[in-house]
Amino acid sequence: MSVTKEQMDSLQEFIDGSRSIVFFGGAGVSTESGIPDCRSVDGLYHQKWDYPPEQILSGSFLYSNPKEFYRFYREKLLVSGIKPNVAHIKLAELEASGRLKAVVTQNIDGLHQAAGSKNVLELHGSVMRNHCTGCNVFYDGDYVASHADADGIPRCAACGEMVRPDVVLYGEGLDDAVVSKTIAAMESADMLIIGGTSLSVYPAASFVRAFHGEHLVLINRDPTPGDSFGDLVIHDSIGKVLGGVKVNPL
Repeated sequence: MSVTKEQMDSLQEFIDGSRSIVFFGGAGVSTESGIPDCRSVDGLYHQKWDYPPEQILSGSFLYSNPKEFYRFYREKLLVSGIKPNVAHIKLAELEASGRLKAVVTQNIDGLHQAAGSKNVLELHGSVMRNHCTGCNVFYDGDYVASHADADGIPRCAACGEMVRPDVVLYGEGLDDAVVSKTIAAMESADMLIIGGTSLSVYPAASFVRAFHGEHLVLINRDPTPGDSFGDLVIHDSIGKVLGGVKVNPL
């Protein structure tokens, strides 16, 4: 199904009438930049490895088999040459206009910040931030991509211990401060745009329940469990839809 003129007109009207928008997004926001969606037919979870990707991307696996973890991590998550797409850019423009107050993302790629967004709440962390498991020294994503021992494991230049990404892996809890800020943003929003997510990843997806504002909009390629609650539901590319939005000043 493609977005219609009537749907775009409604979306524009909602945005123009809002003063406190929150965007909640998932993997579908970044697929148009070339980052694969984990759960799509051609996504990470449908490609063959020695272990299931869900197992590889777990906290316990990182520490029990770091060699295999980082082999997968570098090939599938530390993608190079990726740039923000029109959806990232439009959201940054909406924030600059004063209408969008926060971007809540399940993605770990840092593309919202690269596009210019300032208030980004990363529920699952970021590949751009890494720290030594021994002395807690900070390292950026480039260090992890380019520094490794004979087994492919990034090591701290200061103490030699393993450097791990500040990413929430399976079996690990979300950051309490990020969760609190996310719920507060949802509660204060007058419009919530949910885009590029199947709403199937918990507990992240549960935070949208904190929204009690005026307009709930869902933009996703496929139907989601939240469609029945939306004031406007669009099944199309998030980039195509947001790319057609005009950013008007407050």
